[in-house]
Amino acid sequence: MFPAVTTPTTPVVFAITGASGAPYAVRLLEMLANNHVPTWLLVSAHGWRLLAEECGIKDEAALKKATGGDWQSVRAFNDSDRGAEPASGSVQTRGMVVCPCSMGTMAAIAQGTSRSLIERAADVTLKERRKLVLVPRETPLSLVHLRNMTLAAEAGATILPAAPGFYQRPKEITQLVDFVVQRIVDHLGLEIQLIKPWQG
Repeated sequence: MFPAVTTPTTPVVFAITGASGAPYAVRLLEMLANNHVPTWLLVSAHGWRLLAEECGIKDEAALKKATGGDWQSVRAFNDSDRGAEPASGSVQTRGMVVCPCSMGTMAAIAQGTSRSLIERAADVTLKERRKLVLVPRETPLSLVHLRNMTLAAEAGATILPAAPGFYQRPKEITQLVDFVVQRIVDHLGLEIQLIKPWQG
């Protein structure tokens, strides 16, 4: 894997797909935007439906408001535009995260089908040996799911299930969300702290 590109203007590619777990996506985008991390945002059609059903977020304006309103570092792309910058390996990125990652998207990434901008961007991230973090929430998992995750991991992706820990004795749902988001930003190499590291 190539060293991470850490110039201030190099973006993280952030995709939201149609698996349950919208609060993780909203919180992650809030942290990226509030910390002025350059972010390329890609939301699938089912991702928008997910945001509407789980968080009442029906469009880009509502998503911007829900994540603090400061989108100076965020640029949104249409998932149907497979010719946009995230589809090109010659464009440098810090890596990519798909949160939440549906099993359909997982399968497409594992098989390299590239039918949408999200799938193509993930394919590019793998071929360029950049960090790709996939955040599935599905449970239970079928053998097909497990094999697709194995294929993606063998290709270089990090499989980071939306499975919060309880050893910090969380009292609110937001603390469970932050646990997972913290793991995501850690694996992207970003210096953003939401929770205190375990001290033993």
